[in-house]
Amino acid sequence: MTAAILFAILLVCIFLEIPVAISLGLSSIITILLFSGDSLASISLKLFEATSEHYTLLAIPFFILSSSFLSTGGVARRLIDFATACVGHVRGGLAMASVLACMLFAAVSGSSPATVAAIGSIVIVGMVRNGYPMSFATGTVSTAGTLGILIPPSIVMLVYAAATEVSAARMFMAGFIPGLMMGLILMIAIYIVARYKNLPSIPFPGFKTLAGTAARAAGGLMLLVIVLGAIYGGVTSPTEAAAVAAVYGYLVSVWGYRDIGPLKGVAWRNEGESIAAAIVRNVFLLPWSIVRSVTHPEIAKVVKDASKVSVMLLFVIANAMLFAHVLTTERIPHEITELIVQWGLPAWGFLIVVNILLLLAGNFMEPSAILLIMAPILFPIAMQLGIDPIHLGIIMVVNMELGMLTPPVGLNLFVAAGITKKPIGWVIKSCLPWLALMLCFLMLITYVPSISLFLPEYIDSLQN
Repeated sequence: MTAAILFAILLVCIFLEIPVAISLGLSSIITILLFSGDSLASISLKLFEATSEHYTLLAIPFFILSSSFLSTGGVARRLIDFATACVGHVRGGLAMASVLACMLFAAVSGSSPATVAAIGSIVIVGMVRNGYPMSFATGTVSTAGTLGILIPPSIVMLVYAAATEVSAARMFMAGFIPGLMMGLILMIAIYIVARYKNLPSIPFPGFKTLAGTAARAAGGLMLLVIVLGAIYGGVTSPTEAAAVAAVYGYLVSVWGYRDIGPLKGVAWRNEGESIAAAIVRNVFLLPWSIVRSVTHPEIAKVVKDASKVSVMLLFVIANAMLFAHVLTTERIPHEITELIVQWGLPAWGFLIVVNILLLLAGNFMEPSAILLIMAPILFPIAMQLGIDPIHLGIIMVVNMELGMLTPPVGLNLFVAAGITKKPIGWVIKSCLPWLALMLCFLMLITYVPSISLFLPEYIDSLQN
């Protein structure tokens, strides 16, 4: 009865278009006050514990800040130039380059909408200018942008790790191969379509140009090496790596590329200046730029925007943790687990139910909220049926990718509509063929667990 009341209040709040965070908190508080034997003090205690005791969650604002610096700077443009130089000469190469650029940017941003916004605002116009249909370009970038939450480091993976208390590092390891596989599948599909529709390609720019674009993109690509290398190598935790990423993102954007901040427009080497003198001058400019950044309006705006996103997400997490507390106190996940076990539902049947539930939820809610609500319920059932919790996490993340492309709350759809200035219905239609491909990929991830578990198990074997 308590469970029915809790979910009924939550659904009523959502249908009344009350923000998800407030809906979660309000339904939890009403249930505790009127229908639960839990104490009133548990409300404030749980809200405090949600953001103070979960060390993993501290990585979220750091990754968001890093992403904000890199998105504001010219990292996306340099990654696109590098990707185009790599595969642009293949039939359909510009579309493949957009997928590769999304994969690279996903690895430094951890956000799906940010990936679509940063890459799509540049490549969609370029693809149309080179003879690609706008619907094809929009669908490609919108779908490839979903890799922002699958290729590590991923904010959604951090949320799942906090909700289920599994290792965030192992989640990052598990998402690496599926992310690469999804990108490869998209490229193969693009090549087939390009051959059929005779889509254009561009001449190979030469190895000198390729090396030059790689060197210019190295500042952004090094973040991937530093963060994932430190985590996979066991040098740092994901939270510590996120802090390093935030500092590195600042240094690359402000002092390295100089796209924003007090050094904007200042050349690394002046005409007639020796290399040694240029190095010395730029080394002395670093502390000056750090001091000036404290009051610089562009830096302040980046930090302010990142803070808004972080506070919003952490507010959702805090209320979702309170909701999960009510579930646990009332033993709702345990009762559901016992019921499903009594039904004799096999693991493969349970995974079908999981996918259907998550696909439906993805139509109406933001990924982090879905994970925080559903993970505490599904996790104990999966454990009882012998499903690996890391594998379950990757299945949930891939479902969240699909949710980014399904109305009415598909975030990537709205970002793409804003870039192309097209109606949301037109964007949905352009994404439908790619959505079918994503569903096939979801089935592959669901029923071939070795895809997700190979890398974590291999790294564990090396460390042992």
